[in-house]
Amino acid sequence: MEKSEIKKFAEKSNAWPFVEARSLRDRLDKIESSASKDNNIPILFETGYGPSGLPHIGTFGEVARTNIVRNAFEVLTGRNTRLICFSDDMDGFRKIPENVPNKDLLEKFIDHPLTSVPDPFEKFSSFGDHNNHKLQEFLNHFNFDYEFVSATECYKSGKFDDALKKFLLNYEKIKNIILPTLGEDRKKTYSPFLPICPKSGKVLQVNITSIDTKNNTVSYVDQDTKELVTVSILSGSCKLQWKCDWAMRWFALGVDYEMSGKDLSESVILSSKILRLLGRTPPSGFSYELFLDNNGEKISKSKGNGLSIEEWLRYGSPESLSLFMYANPKRAKRLFFDVIPKTTDEYFSHLKKFSEQEIYEKIDNPVWHLHKGSPKFNNIPVTYTLLLNLVSVCYASDPDIVWGYVKTYSPDSKRTKELDDLIDLAVNYYKEKIEPQKQYRLPNEKERKGISELINTLSTLNNETSSDDIQSIVFSIGKTLEYENLREWFKGLYETVLGQSEGPRMGSFIKLYGIEPTIKLLENVITGNLVKEKLK
Repeated sequence: MEKSEIKKFAEKSNAWPFVEARSLRDRLDKIESSASKDNNIPILFETGYGPSGLPHIGTFGEVARTNIVRNAFEVLTGRNTRLICFSDDMDGFRKIPENVPNKDLLEKFIDHPLTSVPDPFEKFSSFGDHNNHKLQEFLNHFNFDYEFVSATECYKSGKFDDALKKFLLNYEKIKNIILPTLGEDRKKTYSPFLPICPKSGKVLQVNITSIDTKNNTVSYVDQDTKELVTVSILSGSCKLQWKCDWAMRWFALGVDYEMSGKDLSESVILSSKILRLLGRTPPSGFSYELFLDNNGEKISKSKGNGLSIEEWLRYGSPESLSLFMYANPKRAKRLFFDVIPKTTDEYFSHLKKFSEQEIYEKIDNPVWHLHKGSPKFNNIPVTYTLLLNLVSVCYASDPDIVWGYVKTYSPDSKRTKELDDLIDLAVNYYKEKIEPQKQYRLPNEKERKGISELINTLSTLNNETSSDDIQSIVFSIGKTLEYENLREWFKGLYETVLGQSEGPRMGSFIKLYGIEPTIKLLENVITGNLVKEKLK
């Protein structure tokens, strides 16, 4: 595929990464034309992470989406780029997460910088360091090209010192940008600078009584001794409040693009105002909607609700997780286990379409963006959902057994690592998420009649009968039973045969499982053996 041809179609593509890439390019064109900026300097993309708790899937999502925009920008412009993943690991430790061990150990470190809080898992030098490593572990698993940057290192090494001096010179102006957004009590003590207490090591939210721009210091009254304390703002002796800190980071690092969650919309506005005050243009980016748990609540590092990255990867492929992040970033989505099979099947559906599409269609296909234009074709002969239901009825935890069914279903298919991986994921999902919830019931009189008719009809078929023909038979039996809504017929089959209220296309399932095994399964439904087995 020619680069010039891709670029031509990318100019008109409605795929959100290209929309973002064009917006960033146009912004840079305006800046560079007015400021004669060296366009050989790599364009800087940034993501931010607060390691106050274990990294959740939303953190991964921001990095994945930013990488997708970065690739679209490179394709569109041919320019060099960098991505930094910035950890706010000098933030004060405000709350003990619910999903960590050794909570008693952490209680006495409230308000200390996260890189000064002991690691409750006892693996790394600090809690912040532990969470930083976990994040990098996940990002490396997906082969992201990024540079990890620690706030603690930037502050303590003096990398932020020049920016901090600039902020001190504009202390009152910056303060006046933030004050109108605060409550009356908070206004009385607010300061952009948070001193690190020389005695306790805590990050202090105290009233700054005076500043000294010549010596780069701030002063405050010690709440215990009532003595005046003067500290330097440089070399990690102070840090900035969040909204000021974000603007300072953009200023010091020269960030060109950063997206953020909808809950940070006000922070983006205020940080942008601060940056403009300092004579810089805020980075491009967009506000994405938040992930919600099964109860519709925002997922949180401190609560540990929602899915973790490890949980998704135990039941779904890395590609399916990337697809979930790609789809509709500006729409709130519930993040719970039920989305994994659906998203996995959607990924393979997009992959299959890709090989049949024209160039202008390919660049709008999610897999083009997930694989930087070169997805690896994978002909998986069965859906993940179908595998789940196969494992459900044959109680197979051995991939060899499952593969035997797949080979019968699709004789021309080849056993690949990708198929074996998918089978393993399906087995994990079934045993841990479906089997404990299964509730078989006995068929009612109408369902019993239909199932008996299905047994008789299947007995006349052979293994060459197509899944479409089998589906038509199941459908016709439902019609003869005079259901007002045929969904009730299929729901009845799912509940009596599979022990669940939803299920696969029955024709495909019967074809995969086999005619004779399906007949035996249906006979066990009629006799009530499935209900009896579940009660044991």
